[in-house]
Amino acid sequence: MEPGRAGLAWAAALLLAALGAQAAAGDFDPYRVLGVGRGSGQADIKKAYKRLAREWHPDKNKDPGAEDRFIQISKAYEILSNEEKRANFDRYGDAGESQGYSQHQHRQFHRFHEGFYFDESFFHFPFNSERRDTSDEKYLLHFSHYINEIVPDSFKKPYLIKITSDWCFSCIHIEPVWKEVAQELEALGAGIGVVHAGYERRLAHHLGAHSTPSLLGLINGKITFFHSAVVRENLRQFVENLLPGNLVEKITDKNYIRFLSNWKKENKPHVLLFDHMPVVPLLYKLTAFAYRDYLSFGYVYVGLQGTEELSSQYNINVYTPTMMIFKEHIDKPADVVQAREMKKQLIDDFLSQNKFLMVARLTSQRLFQELCPVKKSHRQRKHCVVLLTGEGEKFAEAYEAFLTFAVANTKDTLKFVHIYNDRQPEFADAFLMDEEKYRGKSAVVILERRNNAGKVAYKTLEEAWQGSKEDSFILLDLLDQLRTDPNLLSSETVLADLDDELAPMFLTRWLYSTLDYLSDCWDSLFHSNWREMMPLLSLLFSALFILFGTVIVQAFSDSSDPRDSPPSEKEETAAKTEKNDASFSKESNSRIPKKGFVEVTELTDINYNSNLVRLRPGHMNVVLILSNSTKTALLQKFALEVYTFTGSSSLHFSFLSLDKHREWLEYLLEFAQDAAPIPNQYDKHFLERDYTGYVLALNGHKKYFCLFKPHRSGDEGGSPEDYNSSLHAEARGKSSCSPGSRSIKTKLHKLSFWMERLLEGSLQRFYIPSWPALD
Repeated sequence: MEPGRAGLAWAAALLLAALGAQAAAGDFDPYRVLGVGRGSGQADIKKAYKRLAREWHPDKNKDPGAEDRFIQISKAYEILSNEEKRANFDRYGDAGESQGYSQHQHRQFHRFHEGFYFDESFFHFPFNSERRDTSDEKYLLHFSHYINEIVPDSFKKPYLIKITSDWCFSCIHIEPVWKEVAQELEALGAGIGVVHAGYERRLAHHLGAHSTPSLLGLINGKITFFHSAVVRENLRQFVENLLPGNLVEKITDKNYIRFLSNWKKENKPHVLLFDHMPVVPLLYKLTAFAYRDYLSFGYVYVGLQGTEELSSQYNINVYTPTMMIFKEHIDKPADVVQAREMKKQLIDDFLSQNKFLMVARLTSQRLFQELCPVKKSHRQRKHCVVLLTGEGEKFAEAYEAFLTFAVANTKDTLKFVHIYNDRQPEFADAFLMDEEKYRGKSAVVILERRNNAGKVAYKTLEEAWQGSKEDSFILLDLLDQLRTDPNLLSSETVLADLDDELAPMFLTRWLYSTLDYLSDCWDSLFHSNWREMMPLLSLLFSALFILFGTVIVQAFSDSSDPRDSPPSEKEETAAKTEKNDASFSKESNSRIPKKGFVEVTELTDINYNSNLVRLRPGHMNVVLILSNSTKTALLQKFALEVYTFTGSSSLHFSFLSLDKHREWLEYLLEFAQDAAPIPNQYDKHFLERDYTGYVLALNGHKKYFCLFKPHRSGDEGGSPEDYNSSLHAEARGKSSCSPGSRSIKTKLHKLSFWMERLLEGSLQRFYIPSWPALD
């Protein structure tokens, strides 16, 4: 009987728990959330939703409960805007799905792996009153917050981001490890973020997370996914691998002098950390990344052989971590801090006070703005004392004296800087006005920035800075007067932005960008899932398909190319019908250019009417003028020049023998006297004129022609002046017709450009009354 009573008691307890859970689930009332009645229409519901959403949006409302309130409002509108869900709620008090989106509302059932259902309250009973882990709430990210704050901040520290969602069973397994690592990394200086994929789908999609849980790292705006087992060591190593590898240099007795002496070249203080750890601590690497624009970092492993001289010189306690900052003087640190446990806050306070050299060199506009801030009010005046100097031993004494003065007169309201005149000439000229007394010497200027547009008030020391005691007294007196009389800075000017002297060259930036891109592609190729890889694979296979298709088509077309086949029937017919061209047909087969075959027929009295007089409208015959001695060479060059134009069906190609039809040619040239004047017939060289290499484009229908003359003085057509001056020289003796006097092939140089102008219609046209007979 006792077991029966115990069973009934246990069943009653379960029934009461279930009723309590149902009552808790039934507490969600969408009408009450939106503040509308049950008979309200869709217009009233939509109006109420917009008003409440605008009021409770987390980006505008900073109330701690604004996010949960906004989620409830969104869920209530989702139910009431859908007629089916609204009807289910009115009838059963439930919309047919879970209502709980606040921290105190819960789903009763959860679909797991799309095939199994389990009662969440059974697994978490009696601890299901808190659905969401409150430790993640301070890390939650929204899209606008991520874009406007997290991405810019990733250039100062790396971020470890978790993508999670409701009822993610795998998220429960990694939660203990995540909590431990998140707290540890945050204390070291890394950033932590959590994205709820259910509420921030846009951000999850932007990050490329298609499943939960997903872990990723963000540094310098670049996203890297974590693909290893979720254990503490792997996560720490993942964050450490995000950092650049050259942040911290290992320092020993052999290289510490070189490291510390680089302050002048890098224009930065140098930091040395002495510790007994064999590897550089992650805290120190994260600190080096955060301050890499201001400081250079080195690490000394005091337990390593070869660091005894270094530890002895600076009197290092090998049992206590020590951090030293070196500025202009490397024999003595400018500041030191020691602590048994180096905390992030201690290091930040120490480094933030020593970010600049005592007399830093102005190498960029950003550095100028930080060292010399704009005046905010009369009580917050900050002045910059600038040494305008040069490089080399000539200016070393003046610089050392200025450095000594700066060390002795350090104040919060004064900043001492120097600048090289030859590297920033516009800056120096604005103050010195190219005065002769400062030429080749150093000068000191006291200035105050008035606004961000470059306006400054200044006063230049009347004499050049020599570094003498008198110069120091004069400068000290001016600074004392400036404390009581701000109007001492009576001159004003507008400065242009400084050039960035330390910026890498374009080629170096391009090389680094290329390496980063190749690294991203390599990482994506081996670690991205198939959904991310589909666009790239589609593009790759499409390119390969087009490439192989083109090769196959080209292979089949080459097998039937007329270049590899015997002469066509038209060639054989032309060889038979043309009496004097039997030998030429044999020659033409041997001189077919590599580019392709060009069909060129001789213009004779037999085909004269069909190839010219009765040529169809819109068609032209391009005729090459040659002689028997220049026939082979000119035809070869002619074929090469006009081959690209053989695809036009309106162009025909012929040649005319000068030995047979000189009178016909000279009759045509009489109509082109301005372009090709004919010498007097009583000239003793009248019958020796050389017309070889001339090309005529004949339009038989409209009775005009265009003329191409052999290349002279880089002009494809020549000019009348060139022609008149060279015609007699061209006609001196019969040797002018032979290839020995000039290269035959250069006569048709730039014929292809002339052909392009012919097709454009931009060549000069010479009209004739009628075509002469070709005898």
